Amino acid sequence: MSDTRESIADQLNPGAAPAPSPEAAAPEGTDAPAAPPPPVEAAPLREQQLDKFGRAYATGRRKDAVARVWLKPGSGKIVVNGREQEVYFARPTLRLVINQPFGITERAGQYDVVATVKGGGLSGQAGAVLHGIAQALTRFEPALRTTVKQAGFLTRDPRVVERKKYGRAKARRSFQFSKR
Repeated sequence: MSDTRESIADQLNPGAAPAPSPEAAAPEGTDAPAAPPPPVEAAPLREQQLDKFGRAYATGRRKDAVARVWLKPGSGKIVVNGREQEVYFARPTLRLVINQPFGITERAGQYDVVATVKGGGLSGQAGAVLHGIAQALTRFEPALRTTVKQAGFLTRDPRVVERKKYGRAKARRSFQFSKR
Protein backbone atom coordinates (compact mmCIF):
# COMPACT_ATOMS: atom_id res chain seq x y z
CA MET A 1 0.00 0.00 0.00
CA SER A 2 1.63 3.25 -1.07
CA ASP A 3 0.90 6.70 0.24
CA THR A 4 0.47 9.26 -2.57
CA ARG A 5 -0.37 12.25 -0.36
CA GLU A 6 2.06 15.14 -0.20
CA SER A 7 3.21 16.68 3.06
CA ILE A 8 3.26 20.41 3.68
CA ALA A 9 7.06 20.39 3.37
CA ASP A 10 6.76 18.76 -0.09
CA GLN A 11 4.28 21.40 -1.17
CA LEU A 12 6.57 24.23 0.00
CA ASN A 13 9.67 22.72 -1.70
CA PRO A 14 8.43 21.23 -4.99
CA GLY A 15 11.97 20.66 -6.34
CA ALA A 16 13.12 18.60 -3.38
CA ALA A 17 13.18 14.83 -3.64
CA PRO A 18 10.46 13.07 -1.66
CA ALA A 19 11.50 11.43 1.60
CA PRO A 20 11.75 7.64 1.35
CA SER A 21 9.01 5.74 3.10
CA PRO A 22 9.88 3.24 5.87
CA GLU A 23 8.91 0.35 3.58
CA ALA A 24 11.32 1.54 0.90
CA ALA A 25 14.23 1.86 3.34
CA ALA A 26 14.54 -1.87 3.99
CA PRO A 27 13.46 -4.23 1.23
CA GLU A 28 11.27 -7.14 2.24
CA GLY A 29 13.02 -10.31 3.19
CA THR A 30 16.19 -8.62 4.49
CA ASP A 31 17.04 -8.11 8.11
CA ALA A 32 18.63 -4.72 7.61
CA PRO A 33 18.07 -2.51 10.65
CA ALA A 34 15.95 0.57 10.11
CA ALA A 35 17.50 3.95 10.77
CA PRO A 36 17.08 5.04 14.41
CA PRO A 37 14.61 7.86 15.00
CA PRO A 38 16.12 11.30 15.60
CA PRO A 39 16.76 12.04 19.29
CA VAL A 40 14.02 14.00 21.01
CA GLU A 41 15.40 16.91 22.99
CA ALA A 42 13.98 17.28 26.49
CA ALA A 43 13.08 20.71 27.79
CA PRO A 44 16.16 22.37 29.26
CA LEU A 45 16.36 22.23 33.04
CA ARG A 46 16.23 25.47 34.91
CA GLU A 47 19.07 26.45 37.20
CA GLN A 48 18.99 25.75 40.91
CA GLN A 49 18.20 28.99 42.76
CA LEU A 50 19.64 29.11 46.28
CA ASP A 51 20.48 31.96 48.65
CA LYS A 52 23.81 32.33 50.48
CA PHE A 53 22.59 29.98 53.23
CA GLY A 54 21.80 27.15 50.78
CA ARG A 55 18.02 27.62 50.99
CA ALA A 56 15.46 27.91 48.21
CA TYR A 57 13.00 30.80 48.62
CA ALA A 58 9.55 31.15 47.10
CA THR A 59 6.33 33.05 47.61
CA GLY A 60 2.97 31.29 47.63
CA ARG A 61 -0.46 32.89 47.37
CA ARG A 62 -4.04 31.71 47.90
CA LYS A 63 -7.11 33.95 48.34
CA ASP A 64 -5.86 36.81 50.56
CA ALA A 65 -3.02 34.82 52.14
CA VAL A 66 0.63 35.33 51.19
CA ALA A 67 3.30 32.87 52.35
CA ARG A 68 7.05 33.35 52.24
CA VAL A 69 8.72 29.93 52.24
CA TRP A 70 12.34 28.88 52.75
CA LEU A 71 13.29 25.27 52.00
CA LYS A 72 16.52 23.50 52.93
CA PRO A 73 17.62 19.87 53.32
CA GLY A 74 16.78 18.50 56.75
CA SER A 75 14.61 16.12 58.72
CA GLY A 76 11.13 17.16 57.52
CA LYS A 77 10.42 19.81 60.16
CA ILE A 78 7.87 22.43 59.07
CA VAL A 79 7.66 25.71 61.02
CA VAL A 80 4.92 28.23 60.21
CA ASN A 81 5.09 31.69 61.84
CA GLY A 82 7.50 30.38 64.48
CA ARG A 83 5.26 27.44 65.48
CA GLU A 84 5.27 23.78 64.52
CA GLN A 85 2.79 22.81 61.79
CA GLU A 86 0.82 20.64 64.26
CA VAL A 87 0.27 23.69 66.47
CA TYR A 88 -0.39 26.29 63.78
CA PHE A 89 -2.54 24.09 61.55
CA ALA A 90 -4.48 22.06 64.13
CA ARG A 91 -6.80 20.45 61.56
CA PRO A 92 -5.26 17.32 59.99
CA THR A 93 -6.67 18.20 56.57
CA LEU A 94 -4.65 21.42 56.51
CA ARG A 95 -1.48 19.51 57.37
CA LEU A 96 -2.25 17.05 54.55
CA VAL A 97 -2.58 19.99 52.15
CA ILE A 98 0.82 21.35 53.15
CA ASN A 99 2.61 18.00 52.76
CA GLN A 100 1.18 17.19 49.30
CA PRO A 101 4.21 18.41 47.27
CA PHE A 102 6.53 16.20 49.31
CA GLY A 103 4.25 13.19 48.91
CA ILE A 104 3.93 13.52 45.15
CA THR A 105 7.69 13.93 44.66
CA GLU A 106 8.55 11.23 47.24
CA ARG A 107 10.62 13.68 49.29
CA ALA A 108 8.76 13.34 52.62
CA GLY A 109 11.05 13.97 55.58
CA GLN A 110 13.95 15.24 53.45
CA TYR A 111 13.45 19.01 53.69
CA ASP A 112 12.96 21.51 56.48
CA VAL A 113 10.51 24.33 55.78
CA VAL A 114 10.33 27.74 57.44
CA ALA A 115 7.31 29.79 56.39
CA THR A 116 5.77 33.11 57.35
CA VAL A 117 2.14 33.63 56.37
CA LYS A 118 0.00 36.77 56.46
CA GLY A 119 -3.60 37.45 55.57
CA GLY A 120 -6.63 35.30 54.94
CA GLY A 121 -7.92 32.42 57.03
CA LEU A 122 -6.35 29.10 57.90
CA SER A 123 -7.50 27.35 54.73
CA GLY A 124 -6.13 30.11 52.51
CA GLN A 125 -2.90 30.17 54.49
CA ALA A 126 -2.48 26.41 54.08
CA GLY A 127 -3.01 26.78 50.33
CA ALA A 128 -0.47 29.61 50.23
CA VAL A 129 2.12 27.50 52.08
CA LEU A 130 1.43 24.61 49.68
CA HIS A 131 2.00 26.90 46.70
CA GLY A 132 5.19 28.30 48.25
CA ILE A 133 6.60 24.85 49.09
CA ALA A 134 5.93 23.64 45.55
CA GLN A 135 7.66 26.69 44.07
CA ALA A 136 10.64 26.37 46.43
CA LEU A 137 10.94 22.64 45.74
CA THR A 138 11.27 23.29 42.01
CA ARG A 139 13.92 25.91 42.68
CA PHE A 140 15.90 23.51 44.87
CA GLU A 141 15.47 20.51 42.53
CA PRO A 142 14.62 21.72 39.00
CA ALA A 143 14.18 18.10 37.82
CA LEU A 144 11.00 17.84 39.94
CA ARG A 145 9.29 20.69 38.09
CA THR A 146 7.34 18.50 35.65
CA THR A 147 6.02 16.27 38.45
CA VAL A 148 4.89 19.21 40.57
CA LYS A 149 3.50 21.09 37.56
CA GLN A 150 1.42 18.12 36.41
CA ALA A 151 -0.08 17.85 39.89
CA GLY A 152 -1.17 21.49 39.55
CA PHE A 153 0.74 22.82 42.56
CA LEU A 154 2.67 25.53 40.68
CA THR A 155 -0.47 27.25 39.42
CA ARG A 156 -1.84 29.96 41.67
CA ASP A 157 -5.51 29.31 42.39
CA PRO A 158 -7.22 32.41 40.92
CA ARG A 159 -10.49 31.99 42.81
CA VAL A 160 -11.11 34.88 45.19
CA VAL A 161 -14.14 36.27 47.00
CA GLU A 162 -16.53 38.09 44.70
CA ARG A 163 -16.97 41.77 45.53
CA LYS A 164 -20.14 43.14 47.08
CA LYS A 165 -22.39 45.07 44.71
CA TYR A 166 -24.40 48.16 45.56
CA GLY A 167 -28.11 47.60 46.04
CA ARG A 168 -27.48 44.08 47.34
CA ALA A 169 -26.83 42.59 50.77
CA LYS A 170 -23.73 40.67 49.61
CA ALA A 171 -22.19 39.87 46.24
CA ARG A 172 -25.37 38.24 44.93
CA ARG A 173 -27.77 38.09 47.87
CA SER A 174 -30.62 40.58 47.60
CA PHE A 175 -32.29 42.29 50.52
CA GLN A 176 -35.42 40.56 51.76
CA PHE A 177 -38.43 41.40 49.63
CA SER A 178 -41.62 42.43 51.38
CA LYS A 179 -44.80 42.40 49.36
CA ARG A 180 -46.80 44.46 51.90
